[in-house]
Amino acid sequence: MSIVPLPKDFLRAPFAHRGLHDKTKGRIENSLSAFSAAVAAGYGIELDLQLTKDGTAVVFHDATLDRVTGESGPVADRTAAELGRIALNGSTDTIPSFAEVLLLAAGRVPLLVELKDQSHNLTETDGRLESAAAEALLNYSGSVALMSFNPHSVAWMQKLCPRLPRGITTGSYPSDEWEGASAARSDELREIPDYDRTGSSFISHEVADLTRPRVAELKAKGARILCWTVRSADMEAEARRVAQNITFEGYPAKIPA
Repeated sequence: MSIVPLPKDFLRAPFAHRGLHDKTKGRIENSLSAFSAAVAAGYGIELDLQLTKDGTAVVFHDATLDRVTGESGPVADRTAAELGRIALNGSTDTIPSFAEVLLLAAGRVPLLVELKDQSHNLTETDGRLESAAAEALLNYSGSVALMSFNPHSVAWMQKLCPRLPRGITTGSYPSDEWEGASAARSDELREIPDYDRTGSSFISHEVADLTRPRVAELKAKGARILCWTVRSADMEAEARRVAQNITFEGYPAKIPA
């Protein structure tokens, strides 16, 4: 099994959570405007992938359209072309494909890419989103790391993109946020049992849960520790006692010299 180390550029500039979004300036999360602003500021970009009806990876956090657009219903019920015509609330931006975001980034900043759970219960996935992501990345030469809350998705990426660093998005797995998963499954994932079998080289852990003993154990064994989502300088200072880099939003995180 190949374990790809997380490149050094993932441990320098903080990662803008879903891009450098700011509703007051018309920059909505996971939009091309938010990603452009992150690039201009020199931040890394954290983004989310969902799968369309026609098998395209698009950059969108939620499984449904309701929260950040004027439309409703599952993202998976629309084609990429249809989603590309849906405006994000308070913006002229529409939902971008992963390929469009890669074209915009053009290797200028590192990309931390989270594949959203397509099983909806943190069990085995069908590999369609993973395959679509791998296809979009085929000719991309910029710095990319792949992660998911679902370790089955990370295992897929081990097969499909063996030369890219992989990690698991982890945390406390509260039951109210993972309604599709059983309590037993949440309990299992909380202890990050799949780190080795997925060939991971990092985790991105919930900031409020960084003191979990398993995080310290993995760090002692050489795992890189990232965290999500930091929302103030004070929170960042506390997080960096454990984490080697952060994903942030809502304040101007400093970029080390």
